[in-house]
Amino acid sequence: MVTARYWHTLPDDRIACDLCPTACTLDPGQLGSCGTRANEAGVMVARQYGRLVSAAVDPIEKKPLYHFFPGAPILSIAAAGCNLHCRFCQNWNISQRTDTPAREATPEAVVDMAAAEQSVGIAYTYSEPLVWFEFVLDTARQARRRGLKNVIVSNGHLNAEPARELLPLIDAANIDLKSMDETFYRKICRGRLQPVLDNIVLCHELGVHVEVTNLVIPGHNDTDDHFARLADFIAGVDRAVPLHLSAYRPCYEFDAPATPAQTLVRAAEICAERLDYVYVGNTTLTDWNDTVCPGCGAQVVRRQGFQVRSRLVDGACPGCGRRLPVVGE
Repeated sequence: MVTARYWHTLPDDRIACDLCPTACTLDPGQLGSCGTRANEAGVMVARQYGRLVSAAVDPIEKKPLYHFFPGAPILSIAAAGCNLHCRFCQNWNISQRTDTPAREATPEAVVDMAAAEQSVGIAYTYSEPLVWFEFVLDTARQARRRGLKNVIVSNGHLNAEPARELLPLIDAANIDLKSMDETFYRKICRGRLQPVLDNIVLCHELGVHVEVTNLVIPGHNDTDDHFARLADFIAGVDRAVPLHLSAYRPCYEFDAPATPAQTLVRAAEICAERLDYVYVGNTTLTDWNDTVCPGCGAQVVRRQGFQVRSRLVDGACPGCGRRLPVVGE
């Protein structure tokens, strides 16, 4: 067991977690809401440290990251657990369960694995990497020393102090912004909206390449007003931040119908009025997969599935010479 970071003691061997806004208080022997942190005799331990439930080399577009080393392979790893409990979770079998079979690995072993696979870096993904904080922090430090990139695919539900410790080691992040409504977060995800918004802003301020994903769920976050507020927030950070609108399918505890294609197109059209780069994913729609130059309208990155063909020349549009915010080009 590894002693966790970000907690404080309470009377009678109780402890309080300071990692995320859930702010669990734990009696001796009790496990936190995330399933990863526990009170062992008055000390908070990181139960999932070094326990990999998944490890695979993915195309980086699968994260999804469209503006970060297009076409590159990246080692993607995960532990069990999550600090949100979204009723529609698409990866509930590892995020909402802690009994998933796992294998042990050290940070050094993960970095060696990434290097052996000729990966551009390591993506901490699939479940929620921020509650795997200690292992991600240690591995990210090792990866940075070896010249590898660190990527998080996260719900962004983290307190400011740990975020400021981790993010200087992170090169790119895709943050899942589930809704622009606090009620949605509290009732459907058992979390809070504002910390997620704050961490998107913080990523950008600290120079982390950030992209945002919104899973569009019929009847819950699919109104024109919601899409306008979503795009307005992102534009307030930087209109060049890519937005991925993803199709939902019934999963876990949710039986809302799958997202219609016309809803995704409507959402993309509304958001594209305010943002330079809007993409549609998890669907057979192809009109919103490519990167188009905001200056002249030229198609500069073509995507077919996870196959990528870039026409960028030293990061610039071959048509008008405008530099595009695509890292690694």
